[in-house]
Amino acid sequence: MSILILAEHHDRQLAGATAHVAAAAQEIKEILGGDIDVLVAGENVSVVAEAAAKLDGVAKVRVADNAVYAHQLAEPMGALLAELAGDYSHVLGAASTTGKNVLPRVAALKDVSQISEILDVVDADTFKRPIYAGNAIATVKSSDPLKVITVRSTGFDAVGEEGSAAIESVETVVENSQSTFAKQALAQNDRPELSAAKVVISGGRGMGSGENFKLLEGIADKLGAAIGASRAAVDAGFVLNDMQVGQTGKIVAPELYIAVGISGAIQHLAGMKDSKVIVAINKDEEAPIFQVADYGLVADLFEALPVLQSALSK
Repeated sequence: MSILILAEHHDRQLAGATAHVAAAAQEIKEILGGDIDVLVAGENVSVVAEAAAKLDGVAKVRVADNAVYAHQLAEPMGALLAELAGDYSHVLGAASTTGKNVLPRVAALKDVSQISEILDVVDADTFKRPIYAGNAIATVKSSDPLKVITVRSTGFDAVGEEGSAAIESVETVVENSQSTFAKQALAQNDRPELSAAKVVISGGRGMGSGENFKLLEGIADKLGAAIGASRAAVDAGFVLNDMQVGQTGKIVAPELYIAVGISGAIQHLAGMKDSKVIVAINKDEEAPIFQVADYGLVADLFEALPVLQSALSK
């Protein structure tokens, strides 16, 4: 049997997470055989389909181009995937806001269990996923005829973009009387997308206020970094919740992660502890963040950050 990937896209651009999901699908394919197809659903998404067709290992891109899928609402997307799932043994999506919204509905409609946020493929039926905020890894085996899976993108390296998959149209148009699109508010940011950035600098409650997050901007500009935050900083109203890194925020695994004024609660560590190099700046030498940090600086962040920015400027 074959594998179907739900492509994620924004502003008619294929999201990078899809290439990581394709890597997980490749591992399943090596064991199971069959083909890897990608579903691109939306309105006026031909550019997205062309980008998906370039992903290595993809045999076919199936395009559902209709106004009902314009905003990727969970109800029509779930119904569409459930309709197409009969041709596949595995349906995969990224463990993103979209994936977590759509795939549980697919599993419910098909009366199967969902396997969430896999990090590794053991065999075609068995996968590894984090539990207890990432402090343990569970090995989960499914006997369901259809495996509905979300993939944690940090667990798999993205596939290349040298492919040339066929593109075909999907004529299925589902009814949607359950939900309507009202509006969306997009955060404007010239910096790298948080979950895909190679360098991330995050601030916590120790920043003291949202105004003080400006201290991170100069350093982020010098390093080409994304700016994140702990849940404590978000809950305190310092920054918007789309900046949150952690178990209930975004999962990141950059080359360099700089934690500033973050104590290191277990929920935050679950979202960033797979970073290649972790640097922590905190005036509390007993802060849990130092237990996972490769480099730690016990200092007042309001004194350390200007010095760091000055050094980077040189």
